Amino acid sequence: MLTDQERIDIVRYRIECAERTLGEIDTLLALKYYNNAANRMYYACYYAVSALLVANGIATKSHDGVKQMFGLHFIRTGVFPPSYGKDYSSLFESRQTGDYEDLFDHDEQSTAKLYPKAKEIVAAVKEKVNLWLAENTEK
Repeated sequence: MLTDQERIDIVRYRIECAERTLGEIDTLLALKYYNNAANRMYYACYYAVSALLVANGIATKSHDGVKQMFGLHFIRTGVFPPSYGKDYSSLFESRQTGDYEDLFDHDEQSTAKLYPKAKEIVAAVKEKVNLWLAENTEK
């Protein structure tokens, strides 16, 4: 079990990872590394969502677990719109396809469609996490 300070530290770290990872995407797109860009889009969201789960004391052990717990605790309850659950799943599938499928490459069109969704999810989740951090850190 994590102490309160450990939880805060992990949440901060994962949000920083989400921001850094999101920051890599423009360079990857400019270089036409579309599979890598799709990977980073998913991971930016993964880091942000996993920070949110840790902040709320929700433990997971896998990427599927993060996806399921995000849906159960934050999509089904109306904290975030259903489109975020669908978009997170699409980003997950895009990462899987780009990383593991033979003879498949993302292109400019597919990544251009995903990128705004990734940025929106990270921004919305980050807003919730920052509220939690403000409530749970010393002033």
